[in-house]
Amino acid sequence: MASRSAPADIRLRLRPPRRRLDRRFILWQTLQAVFWGAGVLGVLGGLFWYAESWRPWLLPIIGVAAVTFAVEITIMPTWHFRVHRWEATDDAVYALTGSFTRKWQIVPISRIQSIDTEIGPLQRRLGLATITVTTASSEGKISIEGVNAAEAEVTVDRLREITGASEGDAT
Repeated sequence: MASRSAPADIRLRLRPPRRRLDRRFILWQTLQAVFWGAGVLGVLGGLFWYAESWRPWLLPIIGVAAVTFAVEITIMPTWHFRVHRWEATDDAVYALTGSFTRKWQIVPISRIQSIDTEIGPLQRRLGLATITVTTASSEGKISIEGVNAAEAEVTVDRLREITGASEGDAT
């Protein structure tokens, strides 16, 4: 990791970020999957009950959807919690995401164009937030979900101070 006073030729290295998400991320992801599953299976169940002629081909769809949501509810939230990492340093913002394929991202501080915090109703209730760091390039966006809300506020304030003091035009 390069320091702010290091020569410009030192490159940022791709490495796994050090920070884990808040443990409440698991509950948040589980609740989201439960709500989506209830909605989708409810609509499919309503169609199954209402449209008798659709039942032969609708039943397998309901079965596949039920299995998919069962996995999304029971396995995926914990899996995501174990894999996803993030870190914000004086030089860059790092993120590691993915379920089956890992995606490492680095956004150098000099490339940051905007820093946003998103807190939805369920996140607010659980004390979580999403930090989004955007560059001028559409490919340079990092979203870090499941961060403790207080920690997200401190991190975003610190990143805004660092980016405001850094030279460059974020392009």
